[in-house]
Amino acid sequence: MKKKLAMVLAVALLATSVFAGCGSKEDSKKETKKEFTEKKSGQKFTVGFDQDFPPMGFVGDDGEYTGFDLELAAEVCKRQGWKFVAKPIAWDSKDAELESGGIDCIWNGFTMDGREDKYTWSKPYLNNEQVFVVKSDSDIKSEKDLAVKVVDVQTDSSAQAALKKNTKLSSTFGNLNVVPDYNTGLMNLESGSTDAVAMDTVVAAYQIQKRKAKFKILDYEIAAEEYGVGFAKGNEAVRDQVEKTLEEMAKDGTMAKISKKWFKKDITIIGK
Repeated sequence: MKKKLAMVLAVALLATSVFAGCGSKEDSKKETKKEFTEKKSGQKFTVGFDQDFPPMGFVGDDGEYTGFDLELAAEVCKRQGWKFVAKPIAWDSKDAELESGGIDCIWNGFTMDGREDKYTWSKPYLNNEQVFVVKSDSDIKSEKDLAVKVVDVQTDSSAQAALKKNTKLSSTFGNLNVVPDYNTGLMNLESGSTDAVAMDTVVAAYQIQKRKAKFKILDYEIAAEEYGVGFAKGNEAVRDQVEKTLEEMAKDGTMAKISKKWFKKDITIIGK
């Protein structure tokens, strides 16, 4: 009798612990669900960016972070009364930074195409294409000449994603070499250890001008895309604040002024 009673009690305790465990999991899920609210004046606004991605975001000659996107973000913060914080991140850890709250957004020539459902996006503010950069005296005249050649591409970049889709082209390469950043790729191109770099045309044009390098952009578009500001999924509150301010900047000419500073012309598309 005592043995039967003990068994009954043991089963009851096991069932209780199972149900309690299930309840704690539900509670845990509820606790980890993140709520997003608007930012108030005086709060920090932290922008995640790749510091080796000029002209969008990089380290200037004075050692300070600068760039087209960072200048836009700083102006948004000024108008909102936020404290602007530029935070350089490893590009392949951008999602972890965003999910952990280490950054408020990814704002760095960030391609929307193919990522539409991964983030809460602002409206696109720039058009861009993925292209190949080669030496000016290279025998590579078109994408067909890249057969058996070495091509560099930045890890986790739009160019890498585009070439992964375009296997008809990328399968002809001698090697598709993944590098940590575009700066490394262009240095490899300069030294001759690679034959071409697949990258954003906006960045390529700026780099060629800035470096005064004997490079050229092939007349071939790997893919067309749009740049946007990426927020954590569900963060419409802060996204709306930033988007509204960008629209105001477009309307009063501030965006065009910043664009002309970096690109010699207005290439922005918000409000157009």
